[in-house]
Amino acid sequence: MEMPLHVDLADMIVRLLLAALAGALLGFNRGQGGHAAGFRTTILVSLAAAVAMIQANLLLPVGGKSPDSFSVMDVARFPLGILTGVGFIGGGTILKRGNLVTGVTTAATLWIATAIGLCFGGGQIVLGIVGTVLAAITLWWLSAIDDLIPRWRKALVTVAAPGRLGRSAELLNLPTGCHAEFRSVEVVGDQTLTRFELVWQAKEQSAKTEALLEALRGNDAVVSVQLQLESNH
Repeated sequence: MEMPLHVDLADMIVRLLLAALAGALLGFNRGQGGHAAGFRTTILVSLAAAVAMIQANLLLPVGGKSPDSFSVMDVARFPLGILTGVGFIGGGTILKRGNLVTGVTTAATLWIATAIGLCFGGGQIVLGIVGTVLAAITLWWLSAIDDLIPRWRKALVTVAAPGRLGRSAELLNLPTGCHAEFRSVEVVGDQTLTRFELVWQAKEQSAKTEALLEALRGNDAVVSVQLQLESNH
């Protein structure tokens, strides 16, 4: 469906309401997970995209270049500016602390909410509805499949062993499939504190990971265990 040249008040209201509804649906998922860019933020992003696209739609009759004009009005600059601006907002939701990365899915949600808002603002109602449904399915139902995908897990473990040359790695009693990579060593008094990065593969919610962490925390030689999981939520 092409963008209509003339938009009346009723049409604008329908477009804005659909954009707000789509933003609310996607934002509810982010807000439910306690993310910084949640319910209201996603609604505002979707509405901003719709408003910009409606404004471009309203200016379409005066766009282009006539024989007696000396300037050209490029109405595509409105949606392009919105897409550029939401990139900064999405970048602000991504946090990286060591090996832990969060907010990538939230940033992608803002991006798709913007695209959906542009669809509704431009009058592409069917495309906007289909995009909203697919985005909602991705956020809610596909997350269960995402949890089933095995990923590499990491944990930073500090082991205390007597003497200046302790057999630290052997004290961990690691199960099959879990590897210890040396990171640093420090001598404190009559003990050697050795830090290892443990690497193993497991699903998001795995009994293997829980059993490993429980065994490490119950080991008298282990001083500390710091789990380092990469997350895109």
